[in-house]
Amino acid sequence: QVSLVESGGGVVQAGGSLRLACTHSQRTFDTYAMAWFRQRPGNERGFVAAISWGVGEVFYGDFMKGRLTISRDNHKNMMYLQMDSLTPEDTAVYYCGIERTPYGFGQSSESAYDHWGQGTQVTVSS
Repeated sequence: QVSLVESGGGVVQAGGSLRLACTHSQRTFDTYAMAWFRQRPGNERGFVAAISWGVGEVFYGDFMKGRLTISRDNHKNMMYLQMDSLTPEDTAVYYCGIERTPYGFGQSSESAYDHWGQGTQVTVSS
């Protein structure tokens, strides 16, 4: 069973920044693409950003383009999401997921990921 754990959520004022982190166990960390999704109240889970296996090619969804940096540190088994210029519309639960098969480049489809963390709440106050 693959276990993913997110951290770094919290309450921040509009215009502020947060850095989320995610780690997982029981798969060779650097051989799997990973991604962040978010679920706003009353909405389905939506794609935020993904990073490929290995050196980490990245791509971003439309929600927060220009305000995000996704990265990974394979030596520490960690993936990060730096979020800047946050707005109240960014309030959501943020989830990290690991791609179903190794050596992928990340996808925006939720079905490409077979394990998820429990989510971390991000609340942006106005």
